[in-house]
Amino acid sequence: MDRSASDVETPAVATFLYRVGRLAFRRRWYVALVWAAVLAAVGLGALKAPGAADEGFSMPGIESQKAFDLMEQRFPGTTADGATARVVFVAPHGEKVTAAGNRKAVEDAVADLADGSQVASAVNPFQAKTVSKDGTTAYATVTYKVAADDLTDAGRTQLEKTLDEARDAGLTVDAGGTAVADRGGAGGAAEVIGVAIAAVVLLVTFGSLAAAGLPLLTALIGVGVSMATILALADALGLSTTTGTLAMMLGLAVGIDYALFIVSRYREERAKGRAAQEATSLAVGTAGSAVVFAGLTVVIALAGLSVVGIPMLTKMGLAAAGAVVVAVVIALTLVPALLGFWPNAVLTRKARRSGPGEAEAKDNGGTRWARFVLRRPLPVLLLGVVGLGALALPMTSLQLGMPGDEAKPTSTTERRAYDALAEGFGPGFNGPLTVVVDAEGDDDAKGAASTIAREIGATKGVVSVSPARFNEAGDTAVFSVVPSTAPTDERTKDLVTTIRGERPGVESATGATFEVTGTTALNIDISEKVQSALVPYLIVVVGLAIVLLMVVFRSLLVPLKAALGFLLSVLASLGAVVVVFQEGHGAGLLGVETTGPIMSLMPIFLVGIVFGLAMDYEVFLVSRMREAYVHGESAHQAVTSGFRHSARVVVAAALIMIAVFAGFIGESDSMIKMIGFGLATAVLLDAFVVRMAIVPAVLTLLGDKAWWLPRWLDRALPRVDVEGEGLTRAADTREPAPADQEAARV
Repeated sequence: MDRSASDVETPAVATFLYRVGRLAFRRRWYVALVWAAVLAAVGLGALKAPGAADEGFSMPGIESQKAFDLMEQRFPGTTADGATARVVFVAPHGEKVTAAGNRKAVEDAVADLADGSQVASAVNPFQAKTVSKDGTTAYATVTYKVAADDLTDAGRTQLEKTLDEARDAGLTVDAGGTAVADRGGAGGAAEVIGVAIAAVVLLVTFGSLAAAGLPLLTALIGVGVSMATILALADALGLSTTTGTLAMMLGLAVGIDYALFIVSRYREERAKGRAAQEATSLAVGTAGSAVVFAGLTVVIALAGLSVVGIPMLTKMGLAAAGAVVVAVVIALTLVPALLGFWPNAVLTRKARRSGPGEAEAKDNGGTRWARFVLRRPLPVLLLGVVGLGALALPMTSLQLGMPGDEAKPTSTTERRAYDALAEGFGPGFNGPLTVVVDAEGDDDAKGAASTIAREIGATKGVVSVSPARFNEAGDTAVFSVVPSTAPTDERTKDLVTTIRGERPGVESATGATFEVTGTTALNIDISEKVQSALVPYLIVVVGLAIVLLMVVFRSLLVPLKAALGFLLSVLASLGAVVVVFQEGHGAGLLGVETTGPIMSLMPIFLVGIVFGLAMDYEVFLVSRMREAYVHGESAHQAVTSGFRHSARVVVAAALIMIAVFAGFIGESDSMIKMIGFGLATAVLLDAFVVRMAIVPAVLTLLGDKAWWLPRWLDRALPRVDVEGEGLTRAADTREPAPADQEAARV
C-alpha cells in the first residue's frame, strides 16, 4: 500500500527544478555560452586584478590582539605586521662567529641587508649582543617597511643573494620570518592526483568515458569560476593565498559529486524508457532537489564559521561556501545542457546497444551488502560504534596550537634557522613573549616598567627579559620575555597563564597595566578561543542537522541517528589526526617530520565541512529508502531498495572526495597536509562506516519506528519533497515521447 498522500501537490521546488532542467536541455547552446562567458569574464578579472594586500592577522576579543592594537597606537610609524627576517649565522665546526674572518662575513652580510630599499633596519648581532654564550651562533633581525605580501621580488632576491654570499665565506646561514615564508598556495600535483583518481572511479562506476568525463568537466569549470572570482576579489576583500585552498578542495569534491548524482539519476530514468529530455528534467527535479538541499547544508555550515569570530576563518568559510553555490548552480544548469548535447553517450554500452529502456538489475553490490546488514544488524552496529569509539579515544589528549617553522621540513631554510636558534640560545628563543606596559597617567613610567620587568623575570620558566623600549611620549614600554621551553610546549602556555595571573598584584603595586602578546601568546589565545567556540558551534550545527533532516525525512529518529553518526565520524577523524600529527604514529609515511599540537582551527574545520558532506550521503542514501517506504515497501525492503539505487553512487562520491582531499596530503605546508588528511579520514569513516554500515543497521533494528513522527510535529514542519516523489508520479501520468524519436531530434 502506498503510504504517501495521493492528493499532495508536487512541491514548488521540484517543479521549478524540473522546468530548469527542461529549459537547460532545450536551450543547451545558450547555457553553454553563458557559462563560457562567465568563465572568461572572471578569468580576465583575475588576471587584471591586483594581488591581495596583507592586512595583517586580526583576532578581535583576545589579549594578544589588544596589545598589538595598543602598540600601533602608541608607537606611530611602526607596523606590527611588517615583514621580518631573522638571519642565523653558525660558525664552522670548532670555530666561533666572533673570530675575525667570521665576524667580518657577518657584518658584511648585515650591511648588505640594510641597503635594501624596503628594509627599515638590520641590526648587527655584535652590537645588539645577539651572540650565543658559546660564541658559535649569532643572529641579525631584519625589519621591513612593508608587509610580507608587499615585498618585491628584488627585495627577496637581495636577501637570498646575501645569504648565499655569507655561505660562500664558510658560514652556515639560514633565515626565518615572514619575509622568507613561501607565498605560494596549495596547488599543482594535489589537484592533478585527485582528478586522476576521480576519473578512474567515475569510469569504473559508469562504464562510459562520456559519463565519467562530464562530472569532471563541469567540476573543473566550477572550480575555475570560483578560484578566478576569489582572485579577482582578493584585493577588494583582503583575501590571502590560503583563502582559496578550502574553496578549491570543496569546489572540486562537491562539483564532481553533484554532477555524479544528476547523471546517475538521468541514467536511471532512461532505463525506465523515458525520453532524453524528460529524463533530464526529472533528474534535475528529483536528484537536483537533493543537490540543492545537500549544497544548502554545506553552505550553512561553512557560513556558520563566521560565528567563531576569527576573520581569517570567516573569509575561508565564505569563499568555500561561494564555491559550493557555484557547484550547485552548474549541476542544475550546465550538466543538463551537456546531457542535451550527448543524450546517449553517458549511457552504458549495453544500454546503448539494447536501447534506453533496459531495466536496472534487481541485484547489485548494494543490495547484497544491505541483505548482509539486514541479517546481522546488531553485530554490524556494535562493530561500527566500537571501532569509531576506539579511534576517537586519542581525542582525550588533544592539544591545540598553531604549528610554526618547527613543523616544516628540514629541507627548508626556516626550519634549519629554527633548529639553529634553539640549539644556540635555547628552545624558548624561537617564541619570545612581548609585554606591552601601559603607564599612561603614571608619574614614574620607567620605574613601573622596571618593576613589571623584574617581577616577570623572577617568574619560574623565564630565561631572560630584554631592556624596555619606550615610545616618544614615555608612557608605553615594550620588552621581550624568553621562556625556557619551546613555543608549542604546554609549559609555555602555563607560563603565559601564570604571568597574566600575577597581573592584578603587579598593577596594584605600580599603577601601570600590562598585556602579554607576541606570536606565541597569540597562538595560545587563538587555541583557547577556538576551544571555547567549538562546543557552541557544534550544538548549532548538530541542532540544524536534526531540524533539516526532520523536514526532509518526516521522521524523529532518523535525524537523531544521523546527528549521532556525524559526531562519531568527526570525533574518530580527530582521533586519527591526533595519532598521526601529535603522537607521530605513521607520520613518516605522510611526510610529517615533526609532530606537535594540532592546528587550532582543525576541529572547527572538521565539524563545519564534514557536517555538510555527511548530510550529502545521508540525503542521497536515506531519501531513496524513504521513497520506497512511502510507496508501500516494508521497512526492511526499503533499506534494500535504497541501497540498490544509491549505494554505488554514494561509494563513488565518497571515493572521489577521499581522492581529492588525500591529494593535499602531499603538500609541504603542514596546515594543508593536516586538513587534507583530516577531511579524507572523516569522509572515509562517515561514508563507509556510518552511512553504509551503522545507518542500515539502525534502520533495520528500528523497523517502522524509524519513520515515526508525532502528528503535531508533522503538521508544524514544512513539506519538502527532496527526492521529488510527487514529480515522479506526475511524470508517470504523462505520455512520454518515444525515446527513439527524442534521440533522433537531438
